Amino acid sequence: MTTTTEAILAVSEEVLNGTTSNETLTGEVDVANGTSEAQFCGPGLQHFQAGYREVHAYLSLLVCVFGSVANSLNIAVLTRREMVSATNSILTALAVADLLVMVEYVPYALHTYLLKRPRARSYTYAWAVFVLFHSNFAQVCHTVSILLTVELAVWRYLAVAHPRRGQVGVARTLAAVAAAYLLGPLLCAPHFLAFEVAEVRERGATLHVVQMSRLSRAAGGLLADLNFWVYAVAVKLAPCAALTVLSLRIVAALLETKRRRRQLALAAAARQPAKERQTERTTRMLLAVLLLFLATELPQGVLGLLSGLLGQRFFAECYLPLGELMDGLALFNSAVNFVLYCSMSRQFRVTFCQLFRPRALDRWIPVEASHDANNTTTNNATQVTQL
Repeated sequence: MTTTTEAILAVSEEVLNGTTSNETLTGEVDVANGTSEAQFCGPGLQHFQAGYREVHAYLSLLVCVFGSVANSLNIAVLTRREMVSATNSILTALAVADLLVMVEYVPYALHTYLLKRPRARSYTYAWAVFVLFHSNFAQVCHTVSILLTVELAVWRYLAVAHPRRGQVGVARTLAAVAAAYLLGPLLCAPHFLAFEVAEVRERGATLHVVQMSRLSRAAGGLLADLNFWVYAVAVKLAPCAALTVLSLRIVAALLETKRRRRQLALAAAARQPAKERQTERTTRMLLAVLLLFLATELPQGVLGLLSGLLGQRFFAECYLPLGELMDGLALFNSAVNFVLYCSMSRQFRVTFCQLFRPRALDRWIPVEASHDANNTTTNNATQVTQL
């Protein structure tokens, strides 16, 4: 699933749990269910999955509710006129993608983990269609979120490493955001073609499940392999590698800028300008966003790559048991940006209070002022900065 997370996981789990047919996504039903000797990952991982599955629904729903509210607040604050900027345009688009992921994950979690009904009533045609939609929709939104995070890193690197020539206007940024929303579905095209809804007979009842499509089976597994490689390499590992390099370059550029500034300050006995302090604060906040993304996405990409290299048995034994945990981490990553903005951006806090704090409190608690209140609409606007 993904985003929630690993859309591939959502589909494969549905097949593995929803049919006794041999035509499953992994072709290793016995291994996935722990009834044959494990080759890659021992039974401890299966036990972990069984234990975590008991709490995953409640944790994921809690994160989704909080994250949906938090991202709605992000959108409300970041789209205010005084907050308009290139960086904030990307952060707004990122909040929209994360919001869509979490809102859509709620009905999936409720039905999959909390509703206890007979299999014949659970695996209806309508539910199978929704699972297929969930898999595709979550994958697209999460892919868009990944592309936007890479854009955010590129924009920040240009601003820090090339402050005079690296400024990108809002119009170009919006074009880049639109490109991310268009490229996301294109990258997920193999996933769209790899699965379909099918009927399975079980004890006289008809179950509807998601499984490998006829096109995928006709291709002899080529489409499924392509799906894995695009997912693991193009959607996960390549962005993680790019973010790692960009983050290191940003840190290096920031340290070099501070070194030069310290030398100039010692020579001129002058204080660091407020605008430069803002840039550093903004960079630290965005680095926190990038590092959190890496911490949640890199393990998924590595496991996906190993699944492509080692085959479906590794996927069934090692990837699937960690599926819910990776879902939870991806959801957490999508929900926590609001906390980062509030804790690391003074202007975000000020704008948030102006929007949502009851006016009756103004008599007793003054609104925190932004040091750049007079400059928020000039020179490409103020980006989420001030601490």
